[in-house]
Amino acid sequence: MTEILTCPTCNNSNHATITDLESGEVLCSNCGTVILERIEDYTHEELRAYSLEEVDNRSRTGAPASLAFHDRGLCTIIGKANIDANGKIFDTANLPRIERLRRLNSWINVHKSEKSRRRAFQKLDTLKDKLSLSDSIVEKSAYIFRKVHERDLVRGRTIDGMLSAAIYTACREMGASITLKDIAAASNLTYKDVSRNYSVLVFELDIKIPLVDPMKCIVKVANKLGINEKTKKQAMNIMSEVVKREMTPGKVPMGLAGSVLYLSCQMAGEEVSQTSIAAASGVTEVTIRNRFKDLIQLNSLYNRGIP
Repeated sequence: MTEILTCPTCNNSNHATITDLESGEVLCSNCGTVILERIEDYTHEELRAYSLEEVDNRSRTGAPASLAFHDRGLCTIIGKANIDANGKIFDTANLPRIERLRRLNSWINVHKSEKSRRRAFQKLDTLKDKLSLSDSIVEKSAYIFRKVHERDLVRGRTIDGMLSAAIYTACREMGASITLKDIAAASNLTYKDVSRNYSVLVFELDIKIPLVDPMKCIVKVANKLGINEKTKKQAMNIMSEVVKREMTPGKVPMGLAGSVLYLSCQMAGEEVSQTSIAAASGVTEVTIRNRFKDLIQLNSLYNRGIP
């Protein structure tokens, strides 16, 4: 950005000037003298703040908007800082009145119809830490729950149950290896309750759920048991052969992954019990044994081995 101004040192207006938008200074391109110290910034773009420190430094903007907030993060609230518009600290006698105004402000901002949504998103923030969910999964879960809330599917059902179903749906769509049992345990709900709400959600919203990636299930079980990389890679090769032979339809993904991993450990000579495999997979030992028998029947896998 250039501007024609007269330099007091060169005393010549023919030299172009250089404007530094960060410092707000106008410099002479010939001698470097500062002609103007402060200019108005007409090109400043809105910046987002992702922490409390950035919120304080960037007074023009607030926290980023998110679907995981009941108001999408767009409401106006009374700040937590005990200072007025002029930067002066409130008197001690006025602090109780300010706290009361903050409480009234928080109550007014929440509409009666949005109380259930606010409670659900508070629960979502708790489950985010328990399940180590990514921000994209949280946003997707909030989006699905908003659709559930708009269609009034929560009526007659628990908020926690529908939220857990929305989280599991988002995990399936995003390809995360989080099972329904993991979400039910983190939500303090039964597996049957979450599964029932999940079926209602998928049917009412007509969501096309992709198939579970069996390779991610193998990695998840192997990491829990601390199995070495060579055995894990061999299990992935076995699973590829199983997928080619179309043995996966109708099978529990975690159970099939556990049986394949158990077979790989047997072929590699690594001692892992069926009990530990079943516990890491979240299935029973009977499931592991039944799937293991199916794999044994494939002579090309067990007798010939997988390189």
